[in-house]
Amino acid sequence: MIPTLVSVQVGLPRTLVSHGEEVSTGIFKSPVQKRIQMRELNLDGDRQADLTVHGGRDKAVYAYPSEHYKFWKRQLPGMELPWGSFGENLTTQGLFENGVHLGDRFAIGGAEVVVTQPRIPCFKMNIKFQREDMITRFLASRRSGFYFRVLREGEVGTGDEIARVHEDENRVSVADVLELYLGVSESAELRARALRVPYLSASWRQELGH
Repeated sequence: MIPTLVSVQVGLPRTLVSHGEEVSTGIFKSPVQKRIQMRELNLDGDRQADLTVHGGRDKAVYAYPSEHYKFWKRQLPGMELPWGSFGENLTTQGLFENGVHLGDRFAIGGAEVVVTQPRIPCFKMNIKFQREDMITRFLASRRSGFYFRVLREGEVGTGDEIARVHEDENRVSVADVLELYLGVSESAELRARALRVPYLSASWRQELGH
């Protein structure tokens, strides 16, 4: 099956109140019905709230597999989960963490992107889902999704094919590097391969280099 883009979401930061304090978050995304421009730092109409931990070139666009929604609907019965519920810009079909490698490049519509890291959620995911255990559940599920850096700007839209145009020779999957982060794997060889990936995000290079 050729991977495809199931839905595209954007959103601007909004302010919520949590434990009596105001919190700005860009995790709320809504589907767009037209083709939009994917740019170096985000999609048109999309912004991140805290640029110290979100966004930037290494985390310009967040993708999440549509297939994971069945799991979450079982885990969170009664909760509405439209596309974009996990803050993703791109809801995909046919791409999974164990088959997508750091440094893999994909052509989507008129754009080209490269995988830089898995997604590690911050406390705002708990606020959005109104559950104190949501981050823990998300990490335990290993259903992290992955971030893209934009190598070539261009228009994207629902239904676009996602064509892998380069597979990184280090062959470190998103699932592999997440296992290192969580301490499930302590493979020095895997860590060394991950650090050889040219497009590994700066924050993960620092994390894995310790």
